[in-house]
Amino acid sequence: MNPDLLRRYLSYYQDLGFKTLYRVESRAQDTLQNRGQDTLSPREQGSLSPVLPSVPPPAAEALLRIREEIGDCHRCRLSEGRTQIVFGVGDPAARLVFVGEGPGADEDAQGIPFVGRAGQLLTQMIENTARKEGVPLLRKDVYICNVVKCRPPENRAPEPDEMETCGQFLFQQLEAIRPKAICVLGGTAAKALLNRKEGVTRLRGNWFDWRGIPVMVTYHPSYLLRAYNQDAKREAWEDLKKVLHYVYD
Repeated sequence: MNPDLLRRYLSYYQDLGFKTLYRVESRAQDTLQNRGQDTLSPREQGSLSPVLPSVPPPAAEALLRIREEIGDCHRCRLSEGRTQIVFGVGDPAARLVFVGEGPGADEDAQGIPFVGRAGQLLTQMIENTARKEGVPLLRKDVYICNVVKCRPPENRAPEPDEMETCGQFLFQQLEAIRPKAICVLGGTAAKALLNRKEGVTRLRGNWFDWRGIPVMVTYHPSYLLRAYNQDAKREAWEDLKKVLHYVYD
């Protein structure tokens, strides 16, 4: 593999949160080791091709290009206070994508979306609901990203111009993955994708459309962490059940 291309892939997987990569030995080497030999016969050499590292799917390559296009972005004022860009994480071939608002302090520090308290709750929602509904699904099997890639100061809501600037990259991510459905978390993300004026309490639980992809709106996990939102928790779990059955049944 071209060294420069390999470097780009390794950098991309680092952005996704992978800490360790393993090299797969070739079948030819395994055969020699099992036999205690140093060479294969000409016939065996022709029949045993090396097992090379898997080639990333087209969506992964497209996401890599989008991340490179973002670069060390300074297109809007959100770049002034960030630690790092938080691009997205998960399976590039995911059938379900979750879209949130923007990174918080934990996400800004780690470079991975939804890793703080709200992210832990989102993980529980995905995996616990999937298990109860008989869907073999873990967090790593979906793709998670945000409308804006840099943390807004004091975790404020992104301004319209910031959402427009960063939204172009979100749309490119969604077009690259083309999931079976998108689950939008919170009013800011709903406005970015659907351009509707209603609040999340009126939009949640209903299906909408984004460029031919069904979109379900539900509450942001940070809203569900508030003690007085018990009814909202139940509604969010119902929304997620709808999404999981639509995508995976």
